[in-house]
Amino acid sequence: MRRIEVTSSLSGLRLDAFLFKAGATLSRSKAETLIEEGFVFVNGKNVSRSYKVSEADVIEIQEQEEKPSTLQGEDIPLEIVYEDEDIIVINKPAGLVVHPGNGNESGTLVNALLGRGTQLSSSSSRPGIVHRIDKDTSGLLVVAKNDEAMLFLQSQLADHSMHREYMALVKGIILESDGKIDAPIGRDRIHPTKQAVDLAKGKESVTYFHVEKRFRKADATLISCRLLTGRTHQIRVHMEYIGHPVIGDPVYGSGNRKLYKEGQLLHAYRLTLTHPRSKKEMSFEAPLPPYFQQILAEIEE
Repeated sequence: MRRIEVTSSLSGLRLDAFLFKAGATLSRSKAETLIEEGFVFVNGKNVSRSYKVSEADVIEIQEQEEKPSTLQGEDIPLEIVYEDEDIIVINKPAGLVVHPGNGNESGTLVNALLGRGTQLSSSSSRPGIVHRIDKDTSGLLVVAKNDEAMLFLQSQLADHSMHREYMALVKGIILESDGKIDAPIGRDRIHPTKQAVDLAKGKESVTYFHVEKRFRKADATLISCRLLTGRTHQIRVHMEYIGHPVIGDPVYGSGNRKLYKEGQLLHAYRLTLTHPRSKKEMSFEAPLPPYFQQILAEIEE
């Protein structure tokens, strides 16, 4: 049983945020899971993750044995953009699932990493995975090779200092040069497998976009997007919400698939982060994949 006493500097934080910041070597998601499953005690009692800690509170964390991973390494080619002893940056192709789950027990990015013998941060189901991009979205993501790197990178996601930028081809002509979509996102109340803007109960979700080029004859606009938050399907949900769904998206804006039918035309082209060991800012870029470039060439006016 680990024991942590709350100091004045961290008083007032939510319990899940406290565990993340107090040196408990837990990711935010891991802290939330332990709290929900009853393995965290405040002054001897279970409380919710939203409990606000007070100075001199005693937090106890029941140690859990990490179940041995049953994941198998597979020989799946990967495009490695950068790698060192702490992180690996990958340009993921469209069609590749990031980690096992929901019926995808093999053929994922995690299986590919294990197949090449890459050392990853500890987790039985999502080793090394700091953040995800959708199966049919291409582009950059960073993977942690040890627990210290994982915690440091996740803290950048939490405080929005890691910048993820995307290119998307969307339906319709956007007249504004720049825009900000500030609309909370939650699970769709009618279709639970989807996300939706939920002004009452959704989580804060902010997307900035800039118009790169308009294709009037094709009734399409190429935009770059920067995420302030990182909700599931955020860009896809936000663009549908403002009436400009991502072209090819089979879920958000169905029927918008005349130009491309293999999935959404969305690409994570730039990733900027602070390195967990050197503390230096690093920025990586990946060009649009050939099929995306070909579509842009075909609709060029």
